[in-house]
Amino acid sequence: MRRILCSTGAFIGRPNGRDYRLIKKVADQLECDGFEFMMYEDWYEKIDEIVSFFSDLSKPFPSFHVDKNVGDLVSRNEAGDSELALLAFEKNCELAQKLGSEKLILHLWSGLSSDKDLPHNIAMYKQLREIAQRFGLLLTIENVVCNCNDPMTDLKAVMKEYPDVSITFDTKMAEFHGQLLEICKTENKSIWDRVVHLHVNDYKGGLKDWTALKTLHIGDGQIDFDSFFAFVREAGYAGDITIESTSFDKTGIIDTEKMNRSIRKVAKYLAV
Repeated sequence: MRRILCSTGAFIGRPNGRDYRLIKKVADQLECDGFEFMMYEDWYEKIDEIVSFFSDLSKPFPSFHVDKNVGDLVSRNEAGDSELALLAFEKNCELAQKLGSEKLILHLWSGLSSDKDLPHNIAMYKQLREIAQRFGLLLTIENVVCNCNDPMTDLKAVMKEYPDVSITFDTKMAEFHGQLLEICKTENKSIWDRVVHLHVNDYKGGLKDWTALKTLHIGDGQIDFDSFFAFVREAGYAGDITIESTSFDKTGIIDTEKMNRSIRKVAKYLAV
C-alpha cells in the first residue's frame, strides 16, 4: 500500500527545542497517512519516554530516519568511531521497533568526511544491516550528497558488493548533483529496481551549490516533478513517499497548511 508520510523533522528542530511532543499536537491537522520518525542525538536517553508518549498517536510511524550522526561516525572513521556508530544504530533500531516502524533510512556516507573512504562505509553496511535484521527492520540507504564522488556512483559501488541493497531515493539530493532524471534512464534500471522508499523535496540552486542545500516544498524550487512523477507512475512504484520539506519558521512555529499543500500536490501527481 502506497502511503504519503511526513517527516517529523519537517516540524521538529532546534527553533522549537526539538520537542517531540509537538508531533502529537499537529498529527490530526495533517492530511498524511503517517510519519517518518526523525531521530536526534538528544533523544537516546528518552527512548522509553518517547515510546510511551506516542502509544496512542492517531497515525503510524512506518519509516524511521536513523540519527544522521551515525553516518557521520561511519564516515569519519577515527579510533572508536565504528563501535560508537554501531551502538547508536542499535539504539535507533530499538526505538524504531518499539514505534512499530517497518524500514530504516540511513545516511551511509555523511558529514564532512562523506564518501572519502567508501570501501569502509560499505564494509560497515554489512554490520548495520545485520543489526537491523535482528530487530525485524528493513535497512535502506539514501542517495545523500557526496563530497568526493556522486550518489549514483556510490550506490552502484554498494550494489556491486550487495546487489540486494534497498534504497531510499531523495529528489533534492539527486537534483543537487544534477542526477534527478538519471534514475529514469534505462541504464540505471538496476538502481531504480532497488528503490523501496522516496523522499520528495524541492531544490533551487546550481550543481553542488552547498549554500542552496535547503529542504524546500514542491514548487518552491526547480525540480521537474512532472517528468519525475510520470516516470514513477509508469514504473508502477508502490512504496511509501515521505515529504521532509521544512514546515517551521525561525521561531519554531509550525505551518501545517504549507505541508498539507505539498501532500495534496504529491497525491495529485500520483493520481494523474
